[in-house]
Amino acid sequence: MGPTLLLDLDGTLVDTVPDLLASVNRVMAARGLEVLTTEQVVPMIGDGAAVLMRRAMAARGREATPADLQTMLDDYTANVADGSQLYPGVEPTLRAMAAEGWRFAVCTNKPVIPARELLSTLGVLELFAAVGGGDSYRTRKPDPKHLLATLADAGGRADAAVMVGDHHNDVQAAAGAGVPCIFAAWGYGAAPAGITATAQAFPEVAELARGLLGRG
Repeated sequence: MGPTLLLDLDGTLVDTVPDLLASVNRVMAARGLEVLTTEQVVPMIGDGAAVLMRRAMAARGREATPADLQTMLDDYTANVADGSQLYPGVEPTLRAMAAEGWRFAVCTNKPVIPARELLSTLGVLELFAAVGGGDSYRTRKPDPKHLLATLADAGGRADAAVMVGDHHNDVQAAAGAGVPCIFAAWGYGAAPAGITATAQAFPEVAELARGLLGRG
């Protein structure tokens, strides 16, 4: 069985800020609230859509309602790849690693339907053996059970897997699952403790992952 590369989505594989910001701000505008800036929204990303919407509303002194969240999710799913783009080097790096026998899985706190729609629209869904969303299982990152469930769905093993992510949730989930974690320095989060290695750009992931599993 070949090794598995587990990947976070937002801020790791795809720069999703343009579409997340647009969807959040359409909700804010519809509620008569001042829209948010990119700088305000980026730190809110990483814990799923519900938390994002709650943080956005809190920034304007409001509590998010279920209707706010559903409106945002409907809008985002319909516009999931209007401005979002794969980070440089993602597709060629993954295809080169696939030729070496690697399998891939996405482990994200984003709901699974927009996650799959995003990957499909960007033309890379077929590269992934599994997509574990924030609503796919009973747990979500930073709970390691989310990572392990995604890994199992991909047909992988923890002793032959590497996680890549830009958020403390990724690092904590990987540590709890006994999986080494490569921190994505190009993403949205600040580097937390517990990182096994750091990649400055996506193409570096291949060599780092091989080294972490003794395949370099």
